[in-house]
Amino acid sequence: MSTIKTNLLWLQAGACSGDTMSLLCASQPSWPELVAQHNINVLWQPSLSTRTMKDLLVDIDLILKDELSLNILCVEGSLALGPNKTGMFDTLDSKPKAYLIKELADKADYVVAVGTCAAYGGVPAAPPNPTECTGLQSFQGSGDGLLTPEWKSRKGSPVINISGCPTHPKTIMQTIISLVNSYPLPLNDLQQPLAYYSTMVHQGCSRNEYHEYDIEEEQFGEAGCLFYNLGCQGPYTTATCNTELWNNRSSKTREGVPCLGCVSPDFPRNAPLFKTEKVGDIPVALPLGVSRPSYMAYKGLANDAAPIRIIDRKMKP
Repeated sequence: MSTIKTNLLWLQAGACSGDTMSLLCASQPSWPELVAQHNINVLWQPSLSTRTMKDLLVDIDLILKDELSLNILCVEGSLALGPNKTGMFDTLDSKPKAYLIKELADKADYVVAVGTCAAYGGVPAAPPNPTECTGLQSFQGSGDGLLTPEWKSRKGSPVINISGCPTHPKTIMQTIISLVNSYPLPLNDLQQPLAYYSTMVHQGCSRNEYHEYDIEEEQFGEAGCLFYNLGCQGPYTTATCNTELWNNRSSKTREGVPCLGCVSPDFPRNAPLFKTEKVGDIPVALPLGVSRPSYMAYKGLANDAAPIRIIDRKMKP
């Protein structure tokens, strides 16, 4: 556990505060416990700080002058570059907030994009994107972020993307703890921490057995799998939703709501959210690692092999 004070600055750009709300649901540790136990000096958190806006502006000025160290910069929300790349759609002290964040990023040891909006653009960047929103270092998984693809922080790290809409509270907490204590934090090719973005939402889903036997829901409220007809992204979305339950209780799929793939760079995808696109009877996007011929052969046999208890459970009101 670190004995050196860590300065953390959390700024909000184009966001709904969903990641901050998620933060408040954290436990073991909670946000106050995290700050106290890990010796974190929170310079600013837009919803939780008791300091004034004047204090924030003073600190920003000191950081930019290299008179105050910035160890961790957390950004929540997408970066509005409009109109016409001026950034004036979203300002702080009459200055374009996006470009101010860019300056602060160059002063930070680590930069964390909290939520899909900050990581990849998210909802505000969805077509037609009138505010010219983007993510910190990526626009929907490609270049054209606020920062260049080659950008690195003072500690030599790219932007750390803890995406989600919102991000799971444990992912936020554990990422900050890792950075404060200089624990290894390997990233995948989307710059997400591997520890939290390496297993499928499908893993741990309570509807797995229905998926395996091709017992698929056709309407909401039934007990079957949500993938084949209702647009569930669980078989190709990497997140902890079913291995680290929300509020230690449940998840979307456990409650009968399809995974929307909210951690993914293309979220929200430009297609119907609750409908599975198909070619004939086969989904266009198959579970990761499954070949189309294998899936077609499996699909034809699985339903016939379904145990009676699975079929009967499906038929119950």
